[in-house]
Amino acid sequence: MQHYLLEPRAGEPFALFLQESAEPAPGPGEVAVRIRATSLNYRDLLVRAGKSASGGSEPVVPLSDGAGEIVALGEGVTDWRSGDRVALTFFRDWLSGPFQMSYHAAARGGSYDGVLSEVVIAPAHSLVAVPATMSFTEAATLPCAALTAWHALMERGRPLAAGETVLCLGTGGVSTFALQIAKAAGAQVILTSSSHEKLARARELGADETIHYLETPEWDREVMRITEKRGVDRVVEVGGPGTIERSLNSVAAGGVVSLIGVLTGFDPPKANLFTLVKKNAELQGIYVGHREMFVRMNAFLEQHAIRPVIDRSFPFAEAASAYAHLEGASHFGKVVLEV
Repeated sequence: MQHYLLEPRAGEPFALFLQESAEPAPGPGEVAVRIRATSLNYRDLLVRAGKSASGGSEPVVPLSDGAGEIVALGEGVTDWRSGDRVALTFFRDWLSGPFQMSYHAAARGGSYDGVLSEVVIAPAHSLVAVPATMSFTEAATLPCAALTAWHALMERGRPLAAGETVLCLGTGGVSTFALQIAKAAGAQVILTSSSHEKLARARELGADETIHYLETPEWDREVMRITEKRGVDRVVEVGGPGTIERSLNSVAAGGVVSLIGVLTGFDPPKANLFTLVKKNAELQGIYVGHREMFVRMNAFLEQHAIRPVIDRSFPFAEAASAYAHLEGASHFGKVVLEV
């Protein structure tokens, strides 16, 4: 079989190369999954650049998100059958309950081998059945971006309620899923982008209000205008240091800012934290989610006929081009590799 490896190089981005090896067999409690599609996340760019805390110092198979069918069962596996269509979880061992830092040791595509491979061996407990309505290409977008948006809006604290308002920053994978989930839950959505074309596509997906943040750099003021000075109930914050202050300004009293990404870098944020205090608001960190959340999310996606937005699909042999396309930030939704 073939699989890709990221090899660390001192002071430089990791090298991405294709390797051929014997097809592995599952051990006790494991299954072999023939991967049919994988998808990329911004975290994969960080891992390749050597900037992710979940990246190790040894060569690793990249990418956390993949879907395929089971082709072999190890001894003792009774919950799955050959031919079952499955997706792999991002954190191999986070099955339910509160997050533990030890789960980082088995974060796929970083500290632990990922899914950019023709065949992956995985513990049976680290799989979920994919929605029957989705193709492998669509299902491969779910483990990180979709589950992160779901966790932020529907799992942490209380679920998003109909009639509430959500602010989504940008049109990448997490933000696009957040838009779709929020609309299915009956919420109003305000979405930002630097592209008129992307804003138009977001409106087609159901966004109620859109803001071009280059033309309206004080977009937090525009959010307050749209909401008649109330603010939004939820902010899906993917920018990090460069956007967090405006997100705090945009949230309503008693609202929640879900800090998910660091698209603007790792520098310390310049934000007035007293904004949280005076609004009695919450700032919460969200890093994907556990297996039980994944199962609940898939049921919701099926119930509401939500289909992932695929920006572009690349063949397995063009993994480097898929990375470059994601890094170029012209995408709307998810970037996928067909295996």
